Amino acid sequence: MIDLDAYHEYGEELERRVRLKTFPLAVKLLEKEEDVPEGAQRPVRDFGYHLSLCQGFAMSRREGILLAMLKEDMWCFEPVIGYGLAEPPEYFLEGHNRFPEDVETLEVGSNYAREFPRLEVGKYIGIASAPLTTANFEPDLVMIYCDSPQLSLLLLGREYKDGFSLKCSLSSHAACVYAVVPVVQSGECQVAIPCRGDRYRAMAGDDEMVFTVPKGKLEDLLLGLRRVDEYGSKLPRLYTMKPEYELKESYAKIGKMLGYM
Repeated sequence: MIDLDAYHEYGEELERRVRLKTFPLAVKLLEKEEDVPEGAQRPVRDFGYHLSLCQGFAMSRREGILLAMLKEDMWCFEPVIGYGLAEPPEYFLEGHNRFPEDVETLEVGSNYAREFPRLEVGKYIGIASAPLTTANFEPDLVMIYCDSPQLSLLLLGREYKDGFSLKCSLSSHAACVYAVVPVVQSGECQVAIPCRGDRYRAMAGDDEMVFTVPKGKLEDLLLGLRRVDEYGSKLPRLYTMKPEYELKESYAKIGKMLGYM
């Protein structure tokens, strides 16, 4: 049985430890109509208009709304292609959504289109989002909008268990795709940059980044955040500009080994 109370507690802990300005989001890809969470609002049916997915995420993370968006609710095409809700048209694969506005040639636009992260066509029909603290469904991943210090802390927490640095693909487009699809495909965390649509149409802040963690890594992330907190890596931080400040023992020892101290 899914322990939703545990997920709600995880959300509260994330908000407290990382001092988030908006709710961390529970995000679930929907395979069939029956997967739509009970009580979820649908843009076209309930509001009378389409939304871009970034706007839907914004409503969930800022207003606490439980939202489900299927193909017929979407306004921007990028998640429709990225989540496999439809086959990409040849026009997209040829690069026309990038050329001539922001790439030099149509061929360059095609480079972007053909490496665009995509899930299997037909596996999913849509996506649901809600604050992690109140979601009535088990998420596939948790999406966190954060600033640079918050992202740094989240990465510290992520690295606690295995120490490996995060490898990720960054793009100026389709944050809703780059923040979700690689996580589903790899089972690893991801960082994405809010795209122009996210900023211009969904009010993502100039200081915001997106960090996503698959459900299977959420407990490890929180364990890491708890442990690094014990050694002083927490928010808010105290800032100093002192030359030759006191180094941690391991830093000082390695510096001496290198012969420059």
